[in-house]
Amino acid sequence: MLDFNHRPKLAERVNALIDDALVAERDATPSRTYLGASWLGVPCDRALQFEYVGAPKDEGADFDGRTLRIFAIGHVLEDQAIHWLRQAGFDLYTRKGNRPDGGQFGFSVADGRIRGHVDGIIAAGPALPGMAFPALWECKTMNARNWRETAAKGVAVTKPVYAAQIATYQAYMEATVPGISQAPALFTAINKDTAELHHELVPFDAALAQTVSDRAVRILRATEAGDLLPRIARERDFHECRFCAWSNRCWSLPA
Repeated sequence: MLDFNHRPKLAERVNALIDDALVAERDATPSRTYLGASWLGVPCDRALQFEYVGAPKDEGADFDGRTLRIFAIGHVLEDQAIHWLRQAGFDLYTRKGNRPDGGQFGFSVADGRIRGHVDGIIAAGPALPGMAFPALWECKTMNARNWRETAAKGVAVTKPVYAAQIATYQAYMEATVPGISQAPALFTAINKDTAELHHELVPFDAALAQTVSDRAVRILRATEAGDLLPRIARERDFHECRFCAWSNRCWSLPA
């Protein structure tokens, strides 16, 4: 006869095995050796320096198994959104030739020190107001609170890191996908709690793309010259610092 009192203990043990496997998989993944475009909108220059050189994170700052599961679910939901959009008539390409082995669309500049991989490129689709092709497609998953705010105010206002990512992709992908910077990007946000979808068109922001590009060059030059850029705040309890993976390292160094 089953003893239901043992169920939580069993669940905890199975979850621990899963989480250990996810952490091991993450630890076995080679670290980036470049500045990723998805991160260039992060407000602190010094945090980007730490990311670029692969500085060890503070103890306990690495993502745990539960957080890695959340990320994995986000990838699954993104795959589902791709399927839905294709069913709805969008000619959406996520890999070259749309083959599983085709490789992601992306760019590499500054001798490979700045790179980015896009979620997708829409070659054609239904006739919708304001939409043109080819268009960049960017997808994010969010909890209900973040999703509602983004749906109400737009990605540029609520998620400036994502807006910087989109502008950078549109700018640098122009060389391989002519016209992609002239058409607004389609941004899709998935509510992980309710499966609600938010879609918005994001016109190319050339000024933002230039600002991000200039910043990336500044970070590369400073890092390679051995110069430590200023941190974003004067006080350690600043909200960006409290959630930074290198907070202890940063605040042990000069301002």
